Amino acid sequence: MTWSWNKLSPAKWEDAWSERIAGNPNASITIIKGGKTIRITVYCDQEEDALTLKQYFGGSVREIKTRDWVAAQNREERAPLKIRNSLVITEQSSAEKLAALRQQFPGRRILSVPAEMAFGTGDHATTSACLRFIADFAHSRKGRAWTMTDIGCGTAVLAIAALKLGAEHAAAFDFDPMAVEVARHNMERNAVTPEQLDLFVGDVFEWTPAARQKGSLVVANLFSTILQKAFPHIIAAMQKDAVLVISGILASQWEETKAAAEHHGLSFDRVIKRGKWVTAKGGMAK
Repeated sequence: MTWSWNKLSPAKWEDAWSERIAGNPNASITIIKGGKTIRITVYCDQEEDALTLKQYFGGSVREIKTRDWVAAQNREERAPLKIRNSLVITEQSSAEKLAALRQQFPGRRILSVPAEMAFGTGDHATTSACLRFIADFAHSRKGRAWTMTDIGCGTAVLAIAALKLGAEHAAAFDFDPMAVEVARHNMERNAVTPEQLDLFVGDVFEWTPAARQKGSLVVANLFSTILQKAFPHIIAAMQKDAVLVISGILASQWEETKAAAEHHGLSFDRVIKRGKWVTAKGGMAK
């Protein structure tokens, strides 16, 4: 038996939901006639998963009597996401398939991040751009110690990637308790321990980072409206001379986000636009 979780939302939140479910083949967004409302649907094998979504986000749950819902979506197994020559992100979780990927991609770290409930696997333009910046930073720090802080971590794929690429320690948090629960599952799938990754539920506006939670690389994948207000809190998480990566920014809001960052002493030396999203790398202005 299969269940679906459904929720109606104002169309203005389409980008937020699109990022949340990016890469999840079991989720969809439908624009309702008139264009002012969207319907978010997530198909679940377990009723418990659908009810958990309802608990956190409202909406409704219904039973689907056919088991052929995946075929009805023409679902195809997604190819692994390759990041530089360093990482492969896959939805596969079986030992046999992971071993095959290690053989296919020798020398690369394999991360298993199955699409779970409403959360994606790193495919979204903002997440994949952050992964590339993390891979580049890890290469530049090869042979030297470094740490990473992931603000708005979602599935924690960024923090886990940093650890696999050589970070000594990482801290990661999200405002959404459900996201953090999914992140804990991903830690287990990828043999990441609590000693390596300090993962917790937190609000960037209320968080005061402990010394161990400050990173030489800080990544904040947040919507621009939040970023613009959160820069003082983000800067507090940066070690001296830390590199900062910000993402989740609509291209139409980049200039105002950059101005807010510069007001707090930040500057950016690389800006990447993918579709309607912007990701930027920088740090405190010299």
